[in-house]
Formats: sequence, structure tokens, C-alpha cells
Amino acid sequence: MYSERLLATFKKSRVRVGDRVRITHGKRIYEGILMPRPSTGTDALVLKLDNGYNIGLDPSGAAITKATTPEPQAVAKEARYELGNNHRDTFAFDKKKPSISLVVTGGTISSRVDYRTGGVTALAEPHELLHIAPELADFVNIRTIVSPFTRMSENMAFADYEALAAAVFRQLKKDAGVIVTHGTDTLAYTAAALSFAIRDLNKPVVLTGAQRSSDRGSTDASMNLVCAAIAATSDIAEVGICMHGTMDDAYCLFNRGTKVRKMHTSRRDTFRPVNALPMARIYPNGKVESLSAYRQRSDAKPRLDAKFSTRVAMLKAYPGASPEIIDYYVSKGFKGLVVEATGLGQVPTEGVRSWLPALRKAIDAGVTVVFAPQTLYGRLNPNVYAEARLAHELGVIYAEDMLPETAYVKLAWVLGHTKTADRVRTMFATNYAGEISTRTESQTFLY
Repeated sequence: MYSERLLATFKKSRVRVGDRVRITHGKRIYEGILMPRPSTGTDALVLKLDNGYNIGLDPSGAAITKATTPEPQAVAKEARYELGNNHRDTFAFDKKKPSISLVVTGGTISSRVDYRTGGVTALAEPHELLHIAPELADFVNIRTIVSPFTRMSENMAFADYEALAAAVFRQLKKDAGVIVTHGTDTLAYTAAALSFAIRDLNKPVVLTGAQRSSDRGSTDASMNLVCAAIAATSDIAEVGICMHGTMDDAYCLFNRGTKVRKMHTSRRDTFRPVNALPMARIYPNGKVESLSAYRQRSDAKPRLDAKFSTRVAMLKAYPGASPEIIDYYVSKGFKGLVVEATGLGQVPTEGVRSWLPALRKAIDAGVTVVFAPQTLYGRLNPNVYAEARLAHELGVIYAEDMLPETAYVKLAWVLGHTKTADRVRTMFATNYAGEISTRTESQTFLY
């Protein structure tokens, strides 16, 4: 909080935290929103500039008055989020709007800036979401926030997927749809896991996150939440990821949970469909533009089927790769291996570095081996090159056009249900959640 001296200055100038102010400091003039101050360094002014960034100013010799220039809309929305209860507006959801639930697992998008500490704190009440995205109230009534755990996404494990699926399943019984907030790094893995773990889905399950922190002018948190809410009330009864479709704020893409991948470290439009078209474009004004076929909202009864084996690993075939890595996983008792194979489905097959003997040993030991395309785009075919046929004849399963991450999660889910080789092969070949495309369409490449 500010010092008593500064609070007296604010009172004299008839300004308060949350007001748009003009600060004259020598020959420099600053305009922006007067923000709260953390508990440390009380003799400094915190101002949110029109570019969205916060600055600290020495109050010595500064003149503070109310600003007369208009407040940019984007900055006003951001300030509402950061100011929380200090802001002059009061927010509330309309109970007549469609009710949805929010399941929080962590990440920037489900936190808000705490100016008492200078850090961020997790949301506790539904109305706090309106400080991130006031537009939510135009579309939905978020009446419940559930947090089965808080975890950095890189630390997720199959036990977390099981707990999350159970939490989502419970909320599906109560509301028109469910939003899951999550860190973006492994968001696609979680989307795939939920796609398999909840069968006969009858409502939307929408995963979203944020690439840019909420204290930045370029944050994507607000629009992603709004678009996710719109998707959650749509007729798309699938698990999917809803985040920015372009670098600007034109629309979000709602991508199927088994056909989507994070393709850039920092871009806001990082999540792209792979070997598929998006299910829909979601516009922040409420418009939903269908782009491909999807499962529609229905009266079906969902089933929770969240059983995963933890004894599954991913490998990558590359020049010079030693087959000893396969032997290692077999010796450690792993039951499934997903290999990111080159091209149409190749691994080293010549000389001392041939993978074929190690693959044969693994399969004979009861390990399920799956090849998935490390190219990401396209479909594996073991019948083009002789080397691929050799692996196929050993019993390697070729994952069609499945993403490696999806193949990894699916194999863990399958092995959570059966260890019988024939049953594993049958289940893995079954298209449960749109993970296998019936044909390869040219327009899906680099969408």
C-alpha cells in the first residue's frame, strides 16, 4: 500500500487508485491508470501507461491531477483485471446466461496480479474472472471454480490426467459445458488424455491457456477465456483447445484435442491443427464458424474411463541412434514404446546400429511398439520401403497419421485397459476420438 504521505496527496488531488491520472514530473508528463502499490517500496507511484505496461515513478516533486484524455479500451479492460476490488466498477455474472464450470490446474490464465505482494494469486471465486475478461458476462454464467490440483504443465503425470478427468466428468453433470485452464507447454497432451478418458461426450470440454502474462499489453488471456466460454456453450460436444488463431485478436481456433499441437514457443497463435482442420473459428463477439465435422451436443450419457498405464515411453529415431535405448526400457519393465520414426516409418536397420534386433527382443518380451510420424504431417506407410516392412513384420504398430504425443497418450490409455497383445492392437487401431483421419487432405497441411 502507499505511504500515508502519498495517500494524503491523493486525497488533496481528489484522485484514488483506479483513476486515470496525469503526473507531471519536471518536463515529463505521464498519463495512465493509478495502480495499487505492493507492500514494499511504498514511496513510489505505479502507473499503467496506455501501452499496457506498468512503470514506477518517484513522487518527489511530482504533480498529480485527474487526466482528461480518454482511457484506451484495451488498457481499461486490463486494468480491471489488475485492480480487482480497487476498481470503481462492480462485476457480476448474469444467472440467466448458460451456466458453465471452470476447472483450474494452474497457469497464468487462472491467476490475477496481487499488488500487495507484486506476484500473482490463483482465482478463488467465479466473479474474479470478470476482472480478467469482463466480456464473459455477456455470454455465460460461470458459477463454479474447481481445482483438483495446481501444477506446472511440464510436471503433469498420468495420475493428474485421471484426477482431472474425474473433476471434468463431475462438472459435466451440472453445467452446459466445462472450461479447463492449463499451462500451454503440455496442453496438447492433456487434451488428448481427456479425449480418451471421457467416453460418449455430450457437451463441450474446452481447454485454454495464455502465452502472454496478464500484466503485459499483449496478453492473450482475456480473449482466450471469452472464446473458450463461447465454445463451451456451442453444439460441439468434443474435447478441444481454444486459443488465438492469429497473432492479432481476430478469432480463436477450436481444435480437436487429439489433432492439435503447440508449434511455437511464444506466439499467441501457437496451437495449430495437424492432419486436420479446426472444428471451428470462435469470434469474441459470439460468432461460431464451423470448419469441419464434429460430434454434436446430445443427450448421451458420458462415461468416465480414465485408466492409464505409467509404463509407456517415447523415443526418437535419428542418425546414429543406438538401439540400446530400447533395451534399457525393456529392462526397466516398460510395457509400451512410441517411436517417432523418420519419413514413412523408418528406423536404422543396418549394421551394429540396426534397431531390428532390439525391436524383436522388445516385442517378444510383450512390449507394444508403436511408430508415429516425427514429421507430424502425413501418414505412415510400412509398404513403401523394404526397411519399414521389416519392422512391420516384427509386429510394430503403425499409428497412421496420429501425432506422436497423441499416440503416446493413447497407448498409455490402451495399456491401462488390457495387456493382451491382440486386444492392444485392436484398441489402438480403433478411432475413439478423431485421432485417426480417414483420409489425408491437402488443405490440412500447415493450416
